[in-house]
Amino acid sequence: MKFTAIAGMLLTLCTMASIAQQTPKPLLFAEKQTEVLLQKTAETKASSLKANLFSPRSLNPDSSLNLVSPNDWCAGFFAGNLWQLYEYSGESKWMDQAKVFTKIMESEKTDGGTHDLGFEVYCSVGNAYRLTHNEHYKEVIIEAAKTLCTRFNPIVGSIKSWDNKRWKYPVIIDNIMNLELLFEATKLSGDSSFYNIAVTHANTTMKNHYRADYSSYHVVNYDPETGKVLHKETAQGYADESAWARGQAWGLYGFTMCYRETGNKIYLKQAENIAKFILNNPNLPKNLVPYWDYNDPAIPNVLRDASAAAIMASALYELSTYSSNGKVYKAAADKILNSLNNSYQAHLGADKGFLLLHSTGHKPAGTEIDVPIIYADYYYLEALLRQKHLKQGKPVLNTFGVVKY
Repeated sequence: MKFTAIAGMLLTLCTMASIAQQTPKPLLFAEKQTEVLLQKTAETKASSLKANLFSPRSLNPDSSLNLVSPNDWCAGFFAGNLWQLYEYSGESKWMDQAKVFTKIMESEKTDGGTHDLGFEVYCSVGNAYRLTHNEHYKEVIIEAAKTLCTRFNPIVGSIKSWDNKRWKYPVIIDNIMNLELLFEATKLSGDSSFYNIAVTHANTTMKNHYRADYSSYHVVNYDPETGKVLHKETAQGYADESAWARGQAWGLYGFTMCYRETGNKIYLKQAENIAKFILNNPNLPKNLVPYWDYNDPAIPNVLRDASAAAIMASALYELSTYSSNGKVYKAAADKILNSLNNSYQAHLGADKGFLLLHSTGHKPAGTEIDVPIIYADYYYLEALLRQKHLKQGKPVLNTFGVVKY
């Protein structure tokens, strides 16, 4: 009996050691895997420079690396990933690479043809300023905010999303994320006009994008002459009245951020209600990595979206520090990260160096289906850092430059 018990213990220990080897610590894994992505990006860029393709976005259907130009809405995330690895490690090699990819994004500060300047500029240049306090980055942020404000219509009360003939004045839920750029610009410049536009857009979104159960429409189309809502629909979800998973995650993150930046409790309440819709949803899987749309009738035999899960986790960590439901939110975020770490992490050295597998980009269009996508990696890294901050008793957000762990 004693020998059997000892043998069993040894077997258990060996199994645990094997699992530990197979699943590296997430942030250390991210460093090693990003080295691979940097190498693959450099190799692909050699044949893509003429097309102005610089930043990794996802994998193509043939599993080749998909690089994009600076005006792609995903182009700023990789620079942000590099800055976050610098934040984690304090190693200059990450800052050196981050500067290269951030420099590429600076030209977007005057691109008035997109509403995604927050994703493009704030996730790259914003992180650069946060961690270095370099005055040059400050000026880029302010200029980008000025450009974003040119897309604001005071009659509608929102920043216009897309420029195309299908809609008169479309506003998508994703746009809530770009408000962080405006809030930051007010702090850096003292110009409250950025803040006022951000708050107005947030209030309009809260009024018109949300249903009674606090699920969100994807697209609200307005009449730019009157501000009247013409139609509410989807572009990337299952149906107009369905709850597209990443859209729900954008809203959760965005209104949590709006509360942080304003202290207005209506945004805290909105974030809490969105969290309730998500976490109590009967179609949310037990591991809390959502199906691509909460209302796809083929559930459970449908795609998951790791990117939505990563965004949710990062948002829930921050929300946990503001809300009386904090323990619930932190536990949910921990569970999401545990699921991503154990079942959605790429294999080391594989998948061109991306961190997470199984994201769903645009299912109705048939693009980026069940692939790694760079914004999933960005919010995954952010969530990992926020988890680490909280474990160490630090503020969830690091706004004081690089801290070595």
